[in-house]
Order: sequence, then C-alpha cells, then structure tokens
Amino acid sequence: MANPIEIGKILAGDPRMVARAITLVENGGARAAELMKQVFPQTGKAMIVGITGAPGAGKSSLVDKLALYYKNAGEKVGIVCIDPSSPFSGGAILGDRIRMATLGLDKNVFIRSMATRGNLGGLARATVDCVSILDAAGFGKVIVETVGVGQDEVEIVKTADVSVVVLVPGMGDDIQAIKAGIMEIGDVFVINKADREGVLRTKKELEALLSLAHRPDMWNPPIVSTVATENRGIEDLAASIDAYYAFQRSSEGTSVRRTAIARWRLTELLQERLLSDLLAEDGKVDVLDRMAADIASKSVDPYSAVETILRKP
Repeated sequence: MANPIEIGKILAGDPRMVARAITLVENGGARAAELMKQVFPQTGKAMIVGITGAPGAGKSSLVDKLALYYKNAGEKVGIVCIDPSSPFSGGAILGDRIRMATLGLDKNVFIRSMATRGNLGGLARATVDCVSILDAAGFGKVIVETVGVGQDEVEIVKTADVSVVVLVPGMGDDIQAIKAGIMEIGDVFVINKADREGVLRTKKELEALLSLAHRPDMWNPPIVSTVATENRGIEDLAASIDAYYAFQRSSEGTSVRRTAIARWRLTELLQERLLSDLLAEDGKVDVLDRMAADIASKSVDPYSAVETILRKP
C-alpha cells in the first residue's frame, strides 16, 4: 500500500502523518474506519473548545489570540477551521490558514481548514474524527472554529467540551442568538470588539436573556469582553473556559452529556454507512439520478422516489 498511515507516528505528533490521517478521514471509506479504530482508544486527553457565532464577530482573530495564549503557556494547540463549501461545486475558500499564517509556522501549533461539504451545523462531516486524531497526537488544546451560519451552529455542542459563543455590540446578535438556539449551547459568552459603542447594553441584554432559563447543570455562563485584535481579554476568556471545563468534569451530568454525544455520533455513522451501502448496490446510482430528474420535472414526488430507491430488485 502506498504511503501507509503509521499510527505510531500519529501518536508521536508527526505533523505530516497527522495531516495525511486527517485527509484520509475527510475522504472516508474503509481505510478511514480502520484508522479511527486504532485512534479512538488514545483519545480523551485534550480539552476541545468550540468557537461559534455570527459572521463578522471576529472568531478567527479570537481563535488566533487564544491559540497564541495557550502556546505561550507551553501547550500544543490544534486548530480546526470549518469553511462553508458551495452546494453546487463543492468548492470552498479555505482562508483561515492565510489569516493565521504566522501562528501556523510554530511546531507546537497545527492548523487545518476543512470544508463543510454541504454538512449542516457549521461542522464538516469529518470534524469529529479530525479532533480525535489531534487529541491522540498529543495536542492538549483543540480549538474548533465554525462557519458562523447562525441557525445550525448548535452542532458544535456535540463536538466540544466547552462551547464559546462570540457576539459583537450593535449587530442585533442578541435577537439572532435566541432564534438560533445559541443561548442554550453557550458555556461561555464573549462580547468581542468591546472597544465599540454599545458593549454595556449588549451585556445587559445578554444577562437578561440568560436569566430567563436555568441550564440543567445549573452553570451560569460568564460573559467576557474582549478586543481580540489588541489581545485584550484573552486571559479572562481562557480562565472562563478552564472554569467551565473543571465544573463539567466535577458535574454528575458529564456522563449523561457524553452518552448523548456518543449516541449522536453513532447515529451519524450508521446513516452514512447505510447510505453508502445502498448506493453501492448495482444500478442504485442510476436510479437516484433518474429519480432526481423526475422530481425536478415534477413527474414524481420525493416520497415515492425514496420508496422506489429503497425497493429491493
């Protein structure tokens, strides 16, 4: 087999082997599944931080400065940046490594951009596996930055130990946050670009919204003000992230949450495998293409098309 993936080199943190392993899981298939069977027992040591929020909130700048803070504290840091991809061409502009070019040159920092490939939730299909590989490779902190598409950001809670929601003053993010359900998934809230007007108003509105409902774990999410471009508030943010991580580890709800996440992941893999096996049957792809054309011309409804595709020959 050409260029085999060596699990030993992944566990040693070899950057080229880690990059090749992530490419393998992005492409999927039997080899990817075999690799993840070996990687999984080596996971569970990293703290996974999800950064989510509205476009233009300064998530990339915040990730950059947070990663720099962790690196300066002697941590190995993995960064996974999720970029939206076109639903038609499948292409994506993977620009995060350009924005974090200086940070990416450090041997203790690994940056990977991934395309959503049409996956909802702001997370690429292979993100969970990518995070697991970085965890196994000895990265103590793994930061996942999502695309910032609003309604589907709640997916981040299924991957991260700590979910950080980034808002900015004066953009109506408080209203958007309610609509997107982000209020329920934020473990730490950040008001970035806090040198703008309206910070106090945004903070008061956020506090009022958070007071409306208590979380099941009774955690009271802190609100941190930052100016990422000037490196202000990053230490407070890191402290708040650590505080929730410690709280979560001591909470009785931790195992319930982890079981729920594991169930979600298992369901995802089952759906993927069943669809793959279905389309691997002789003639099924042709039937799928024919049904798609019939639905587009309104000669068949989608529900009847599904029954036709699932029908055994």
